[in-house]
This record gives sequence, structure tokens and C-alpha cells, in this order.
Amino acid sequence: MKITTSFLHLEHTPALDEKIKETSEKLTKFFHDKGTIKWSCYVKNGVHFAELYYHAPHCEYHATAHSDNLYHSIDMAVDKIEKQAFKKKDKYNKIHREKSDVVILEPADAWMDHEDEDVA
Repeated sequence: MKITTSFLHLEHTPALDEKIKETSEKLTKFFHDKGTIKWSCYVKNGVHFAELYYHAPHCEYHATAHSDNLYHSIDMAVDKIEKQAFKKKDKYNKIHREKSDVVILEPADAWMDHEDEDVA
């Protein structure tokens, strides 16, 4: 996963980089592909904002969080992305829950001739 960060009205520190990298690693359990993550962190009127964009060929997610602490804002943004991923997964499972007539055989047995009563 490619991670890019940008800061506005903030001092860029190695601790922030480490926190962003650490929290972005949480998302790898949902997204196994080569997506990109873009973090935008900024301060506006004394409030710390964290925006997270995840983009991949098959999906796109966006979350914005704000609080008095930037580290807390980062965690809240990741939690929002996790909720979006769970929601999409549940929706997908409900659509594809119907039982189909397709039978999946073992690879060794797939090339053998089967009669209809053997494949049930």
C-alpha cells in the first residue's frame, strides 16, 4: 500500500509519520490489494483535522475526523473507514447469500466424468 501525507499549519514530526504508518497498517486486513492512502492533516481554528482517502481500482473510501488532539483524529478517521468497509462487506454478503446451483469440486475430481446424482 502506498501512503502519502500532507500537513497544513502543522509541524511535520517523525512521531506523526509513525502514527500514520501504524494506523494505516490496520487497514491492510480489509484491503489486500495495491491501493493508495492519502492523509491530509491540518489545524483550523484550533481544531485538529485528519482526512483519509483510500483509493483502489475497485473501491474508494473517504473519512474526515476532528478533535482537540491530532492523534485522536487519526484514530477516529481510521475507525470511520473500518465502518464503511464492514458496511460494504455486509451488503455484499446479503446480496450473494442466495444459494446457487453451482457445485465446486476438488481440482483432481473436476476433470473426471460425473453423473448428476454424484454431484449433489
